[in-house]
Amino acid sequence: MTMLLDAALSSDEALSFDSLPLPEALRRAVADLGFAEPTAIQADTIPALLAGRDLVGVAQTGTGKTAAFGLPLLAHVDPRLAAVQAVVLTPTRELALQVSEALISFARHLDGVSVVAVYGGAPYLPQQRAIARGAQVVVGTPGRVLDHLERRTLVLDRVGMLVLDEADEMLQMGFAEDVDKVLESIPAGRQVALFSATMPAGIRRVADQHLVDPVRVSVNRPTATVDTVHQTYAVVPHRHKVGALVRVLATSDADGAIVFVRTRQDAERVGSELVARGLQAAYLSGDVAQGEREKIVDRLRTGALRVLVATDVAARGLDVERVGLVVNFDLPRGAEPYVHRIGRTGRAGRAGEAVTFITPGEQSRLTQIERTTRQPIERVDVPTPAQVSAHRVAALLARADERAAAGRLDVERTAVGEYLAAHPDLDVTELLAVVTALAIGDDGPDARPEQGDDLDDALARLGDTPDRSRRSDSPARHRPDDGGARYRVAVGHRDGVQPGGLVGALTGEGGLTGKDIGKIDIFGSFSLVDIPGGLTPEAFERLSRTRVAGRPLHIRLDTGPRAPRDGGRPPREGAPHRSHDADRPRIHRPPRP
Repeated sequence: MTMLLDAALSSDEALSFDSLPLPEALRRAVADLGFAEPTAIQADTIPALLAGRDLVGVAQTGTGKTAAFGLPLLAHVDPRLAAVQAVVLTPTRELALQVSEALISFARHLDGVSVVAVYGGAPYLPQQRAIARGAQVVVGTPGRVLDHLERRTLVLDRVGMLVLDEADEMLQMGFAEDVDKVLESIPAGRQVALFSATMPAGIRRVADQHLVDPVRVSVNRPTATVDTVHQTYAVVPHRHKVGALVRVLATSDADGAIVFVRTRQDAERVGSELVARGLQAAYLSGDVAQGEREKIVDRLRTGALRVLVATDVAARGLDVERVGLVVNFDLPRGAEPYVHRIGRTGRAGRAGEAVTFITPGEQSRLTQIERTTRQPIERVDVPTPAQVSAHRVAALLARADERAAAGRLDVERTAVGEYLAAHPDLDVTELLAVVTALAIGDDGPDARPEQGDDLDDALARLGDTPDRSRRSDSPARHRPDDGGARYRVAVGHRDGVQPGGLVGALTGEGGLTGKDIGKIDIFGSFSLVDIPGGLTPEAFERLSRTRVAGRPLHIRLDTGPRAPRDGGRPPREGAPHRSHDADRPRIHRPPRP
């Protein structure tokens, strides 16, 4: 094993997964998922972790590090032992779900191996039961993992490996103390792998304190995009994404399309909604059996299926020339997954289209992808109902010559003649317009609107400014005068709450990132939080059940007077304790009255 490790770390030759000492079941899963050669982080990391070494990996999101630590982690799991043997800590709920989904797909041929995701904003009991049934791998946010430890619903006595994924983001969110407590709860001599995009002093402290003689790996990610792909984006409020997707698909001439989502639950939900709206669609996630996956991909390849909704893991290895459109339903977490996604179109020199949906609070993340890939992404508007109808009419009329040449129109010709004779004042063009409208499903303005038709109102509220500073103002969100949304939570200075704790709750439980959060003002018994992009109904519901400093947040939209940023009294009781911006905390001292 050691000789292989040294060779893998020093050789310039490309490794294959078959050359790595992975169990056969894991190699089969890798082949099923379409992985060919390991990425740079995988080639350097997998041999070291298989050899039992601690590891510090400096790698950006999207370099393939989930497989880099996930495959060795699963290789060390004993399926016969019904106890938690490995833990992965992630900074956010969404990343916990993404990592757990990937691990489940890697473990598809490992009989008896169970992976459980635990995170805040979800009920404890289902998570507790899943752990009690003998889960060997737990993936979760630090706060919820620590909660399970304190409740004794999670025991780490048999843990042999712990992974810190995106450690710098965890520390930035205020999870340093929780991470230390979890690390102190696992047995001595355990293996620890730490992955971070940067190496600030806090990360070096964790590595020095908890890792033993670690292997150090640092990689850069590829950033080249496909020249044959026209890249665009549209700003869409979260709850209107399905409606926007239907319109984009309705106005596309692509023979096939792939819609990328974040989790397998999203894949099932979005795919089912498209089918319900009459589209030839199916969904694909990492837990779909290989036989079923092959059938779905074959349907896409032959044209029996037009739209495939998929997660990143499930789409690995997909190569279908018919795919002319890629839609990023959710913004990828980094530049490399973005490149991988849009690379599913524009194959064999053919032109392709890539459309990315972003919510009003995600402009900065999209800008970062542009900078990293060095490719501009053009802003476009979501097609209007009129544009959808015009496209359908054009497609219908384009078939007219072919249908006329096919003949056998006597019945139709007779019926139209009789109708015109009965309505001598009716213009033929008007009749054709009515029949065409009926043919494309347009029943007129008084017809019952389809679900999501309020999309136009939501898009109109984004404003007409062509830059990326536009904010959502949907009915479910309250906007303070700077264009964002301000929320009140029922914890404050007297509860011992700190800005880092609130940021941790909002990111870990609400699915936000640090950049989504604006100013935080902490008062005696409550706090005010600016979230420029607002909260989706799902995130709002999750946060309403979240506790900070032992007390429920009781989050709600703030309806009181706004605290002036340039002077004046704070909105209610006392002076704010601290303020926090997404990029850095700062002390805020309002002027004396």
